[in-house]
Amino acid sequence: MDSFIKKIWEGKGKEAHYQFVRFSKGRFENRAVLNLWKTGKIKLRGSFEWANDFVDLASELVKKSKVSGIVLSKKDISEIMSKNNIQGNSEEKKSGLFYQNNIENQELSNEQIRELVENSYTCLLDIEEEGIVLKTKKKLPKPGKSGEGKVDDKFCQLELDLKFWDKIKESFGLPECKKCKVSHIFEIEQIVLPETEEKDFGKIREMAKRKGKIIRKMNIDGLNKEEEIEFVS
Repeated sequence: MDSFIKKIWEGKGKEAHYQFVRFSKGRFENRAVLNLWKTGKIKLRGSFEWANDFVDLASELVKKSKVSGIVLSKKDISEIMSKNNIQGNSEEKKSGLFYQNNIENQELSNEQIRELVENSYTCLLDIEEEGIVLKTKKKLPKPGKSGEGKVDDKFCQLELDLKFWDKIKESFGLPECKKCKVSHIFEIEQIVLPETEEKDFGKIREMAKRKGKIIRKMNIDGLNKEEEIEFVS
């Protein structure tokens, strides 16, 4: 499992498109904040942008785990949940613009969790298994409200055994370290509209690509580093 930021750095911006649908043109600071400590355990704290990546990673490391929480989707996924024996219910929100799928406390396999991730735009799930504990807040911050000093960098919290360290480094593109903080500046310079006959502006906005650059600021064991990349997603 590669995080959405790593995918962008590897030129796979198309796979991270869902992360940028919320953004208009402009400069957005202090985004995708990630804090890591490696002591007796690995502790990850992140802003809301990391929610799906945390869920994806946790589900990949174990075959089954205790799961509960909320999955937000653009469509009614109640049939998908039923087909995959996932207990819960779906509520239509804002006249069908999205659905809130309430996942009851239950044991799910990594395949079942992956079905939820693939059919959602955000998974606000709690996951627990031996060596892994994930806690996620259940309400997304409002768009445009996360600025310097205001971002909730504890929106999702993941604790893991040290045996998963190599996987953490690989997934998030991190170097060997004991402590690090990563944050990003998204500079959206252009909205690239799709060639489509679709008339619904909301759907066109979702299909449109964001073009610009991402500045990645890192503090690794007290040493500062900055990287920059142009992207289309």
